[in-house]
Amino acid sequence: MNAIKVRNVEIGAGRPKIIVPIVEKTIEAIAAQGRKLTGENLDVVEWRVDFFDDVFDTAKVLMAAKGLREALGDIPILFTFRTKKEGGEKAITMAAYTQLNKAVAESGLVDLVDVEIFSGDAIVAENITNIHRAGAKVVGSNHDFFGTPKEADLIYRLRKMQDMGADIPKIAVMPKCKKDVLTLLCATEEMYTNYADRPIITMSMAGTGSISRLAGEVFGSAMTFGCVGKGSAPGQIGAKDLSQVLDIIHGAL
Repeated sequence: MNAIKVRNVEIGAGRPKIIVPIVEKTIEAIAAQGRKLTGENLDVVEWRVDFFDDVFDTAKVLMAAKGLREALGDIPILFTFRTKKEGGEKAITMAAYTQLNKAVAESGLVDLVDVEIFSGDAIVAENITNIHRAGAKVVGSNHDFFGTPKEADLIYRLRKMQDMGADIPKIAVMPKCKKDVLTLLCATEEMYTNYADRPIITMSMAGTGSISRLAGEVFGSAMTFGCVGKGSAPGQIGAKDLSQVLDIIHGAL
């Protein structure tokens, strides 16, 4: 496992790092939430730009990114347009998605960009190339809000992300029973132990899946999502409580 350093945060080393989302709709609210987060228990801020009212105006997106960067100081920013097909707020063409990711990466205002790995291999490759050329890292992602795939399929998806060049593979699934959570955790351990050469992020999103957000380090997940105020997905735990539990588990390990 090779850790990845983003600003002053070393992902894949030590305790799992906490990502907290911003889901505000206006430039002013995004910056205000950024200022609020500077005093919270977190390591990375995810800007969920699909919540932004003016997301299809690239100039306004860059303006909002500048305000957020100024508000957060040296806290790393993960830029994410979560598409409608993977649980996001808005639909977008792949051409517009690619252009937006490229423009924001090239601005130097964000540190990581999320790329949905099952958007078509050619589209994904173009996005990853653009983002890397701009000097940012890629979180390759996949989300299933309807269930939990079999263990072999989960491992296949994570390995595909790694093979395509994502710096951090990430998968999130929905449990329908406790065994689904175990399936996700077993896949995480298998990927971490036998295949991963970089940090991975995995989670079972809601209900009994919350244990995966707390105990991911045991199985090999390097990051987890918490919230301060509004969350971006089911099952996110308050960042302060999450940090305390992560410290306890990390200390025990």
